[in-house]
Amino acid sequence: MLVFIFRRLVQAIVVMLTVAFIAFMLFQYVGDPVTNLLGQDATPEQRQQLRADLGLDKPFPVQFAAFVGNAVQGEFGLSLRQGRKVSSLIAERFPATLELALAAAVIALLIGVPMGVYAALRRGNFLAQAMMTFSLLGVSLPTFLIGILLILVFAVTLKVLPSFGRGDVVTIGGWTTGFLTVDGLKHLVLPAITLSIYQLTLIMRLVRSEMLEVLRADYIKFARARGLHTRAVYFGHALKNTLVPVITITGLQLGGLIAFAIITETVFQWPGMGLLFIQAVQFADIPVMAAYLCLVALIFVLINLLVDLLYFAVDPRLRIDGSTAGH
Repeated sequence: MLVFIFRRLVQAIVVMLTVAFIAFMLFQYVGDPVTNLLGQDATPEQRQQLRADLGLDKPFPVQFAAFVGNAVQGEFGLSLRQGRKVSSLIAERFPATLELALAAAVIALLIGVPMGVYAALRRGNFLAQAMMTFSLLGVSLPTFLIGILLILVFAVTLKVLPSFGRGDVVTIGGWTTGFLTVDGLKHLVLPAITLSIYQLTLIMRLVRSEMLEVLRADYIKFARARGLHTRAVYFGHALKNTLVPVITITGLQLGGLIAFAIITETVFQWPGMGLLFIQAVQFADIPVMAAYLCLVALIFVLINLLVDLLYFAVDPRLRIDGSTAGH
């Protein structure tokens, strides 16, 4: 286990250094931070002084080493658009994005897994066929269209849910949350459902296909031959083995929810990192874009590591065969 964790940590460091290099290249080839900060009317002396203050007059390896050192400390400089520290902007926006992603993931799991199990056990049933049709729509429809349709129905026509913003939030030790206010929960419903639709249908189809595959396995036939109750066969044996690949997909999708909530946050004007990134792209705010890229990569690396460790708890074969774990 220790060797496995060490190997994964080394791989994570290599990935993060690669992402940091890509993010650093944004400073070199996307816009000029000196021009963005001083404007076109600055004198050559002012430009040279600011370039020296920012460390842009130093050799490339020195600049990259300084960038990595600052990134490890969570510092990415000042936002060219707002003139504030990027770390403070990320700290303000990250709770909203994480809250939205967690809510979407919970919805996708609590609904997607039971729907997948039902569609597998009752295939051919009318309700199971309806679920499969819904899953096709969920996979096919773009996220922004789902969001607009939900706004049209629940915010414009029925007027029961708000269509934009985060609502009232509570600050707990520097962390803001809308889970503790009624208005915050109302504002969370539509964007969370919009973000969860694709993940929900993906999990449902995955659970259904894996469940059908497991039900054809020999050990399931043997369990039935032993006279075990149908419920024990389905949920004690089949479902447990079905969840192994589901853990992988769910972990990766959670990272995807955080990274690709950009469209949902834009449609609902949700004040998270995705909306901040869109505004940064429009203004060529390189420090914010670099910080977003590094943070998203770190989230994916951590989630992948956690998923790999969960395999040991779910699949006993990995605890027996160390070479399989390394692979």
